[in-house]
Amino acid sequence: QVQLLESGGGLVQAGGSLRLSCAASGRTFSTYAMGWFRQAPGKEREFVAAIKWSGGETHYSDSVKGRFTISRDNAKNTVVLQMNSVKPEDTAVYYCARAWGAGSLTSRETYDSWGQGTQVTVSS
Repeated sequence: QVQLLESGGGLVQAGGSLRLSCAASGRTFSTYAMGWFRQAPGKEREFVAAIKWSGGETHYSDSVKGRFTISRDNAKNTVVLQMNSVKPEDTAVYYCARAWGAGSLTSRETYDSWGQGTQVTVSS
């Protein structure tokens, strides 16, 4: 497994921006896909965005498409989620995760390592 540490969460007003980062340990970071998920109180953890190992292919949930951007820097072992035009419904704990295997990148079951999460709160 790999160790993942998220940072960058906080309180932001609706319409604002926030940048989440995830630092990964290990020397094989560049060989696997990474994803971001979020979990609001009382709700299931849901897919937000994912990026393939090369960074050339990305996936987004419909709720964030056009507002959020996922990127990665394999030299620095980091993956970033840029959140723009945030809405109150984006409030959640955000988790980064490492994909393992050939399953769908939008499915939680495809990921085997998770960070501890970072809280994002959007005020209206």
